[in-house]
Amino acid sequence: MEAENQTWVSEFILLGLSSDWDIQVSLFVLFLIMYLVTVLGNFLIVLLIRLDGRLHTPMYFFLTNLSLVDVSYATSIVPQLLVHFLAEHKAIPFLNCAAQLFFSLALGGIEFVLLAVMAYDRYMAVCDPLRYLVIMHAGLCYKLAITSWVSGSMNSLLHTTITFQLPMCTNRYVDHVSCEVLAVVRLACVDTSSNEVAIMVSSIVLLMTPFFLVLLSYIQIISTILKIQSREGRKKAFHTCASHLTVVALCYGMAIFTYTQPHSGPSVLGEKLISLFYAILTPMLNPMIYSLRNKEVIGAWQKLLGRFSGLTSKLASW
Repeated sequence: MEAENQTWVSEFILLGLSSDWDIQVSLFVLFLIMYLVTVLGNFLIVLLIRLDGRLHTPMYFFLTNLSLVDVSYATSIVPQLLVHFLAEHKAIPFLNCAAQLFFSLALGGIEFVLLAVMAYDRYMAVCDPLRYLVIMHAGLCYKLAITSWVSGSMNSLLHTTITFQLPMCTNRYVDHVSCEVLAVVRLACVDTSSNEVAIMVSSIVLLMTPFFLVLLSYIQIISTILKIQSREGRKKAFHTCASHLTVVALCYGMAIFTYTQPHSGPSVLGEKLISLFYAILTPMLNPMIYSLRNKEVIGAWQKLLGRFSGLTSKLASW
């Protein structure tokens, strides 16, 4: 009888945010607009970096990776979410759920490691500017980027494998907006303490370790900035880090709050809102933060718009 009860389910039902039709339609419109802005904003950042030779530096190489991670993370969750807003039967097949968990968890991990790599890049730019381009050469940048992608993917593969080996019995209602690891683990009809320990350990390795590396980098950066005699020099040095520091505060803050305390963390509604924060809000805000707070990016935008305006004028004169 026990073996019969502990069977695989063929699909899961995502309960989402609300069962009210009017609310779902409103959320569909809101999230669709935010998703389109996210895709467009990150695409334009990548395009701008590719087109402007002044942005072919390590910092913008890593920013390109960050934009690709952001748009991929949003795409792993939001399209399915939009479909479910308008669907009566909000089912997701077993394999689709596993794939969604893998990609969202992998891309989240990649972003955390990538932010630590970007902090190291800013540390070298501020604390050792004369040797910056020598140390942060193309080979090292590619190795650091690959390390970010591989570490996040391997961590996600481990968690996806052990999570979907758990017997779900007849439990198939996921009280979440997507196949999030904690929400799926809760469906298991066996003791999941080992899974929760694994989540805790990976949080320490893939979240807290990069966070402390970021913290250490910025302690050194701030110490160096305070030693600069010129007020203008301090201001310039701070501006080279301001955009990255803002993104770090957004990304690490809620992640630490969510995943380091599986038992005493936020409520189910809180987890849903945090998941949406990472899937929609953060990827949408990152291009804006780097565009509005970075003089080099603003200058590149002005140059690109000037070219476009000139081309438009020539076409109109013909």
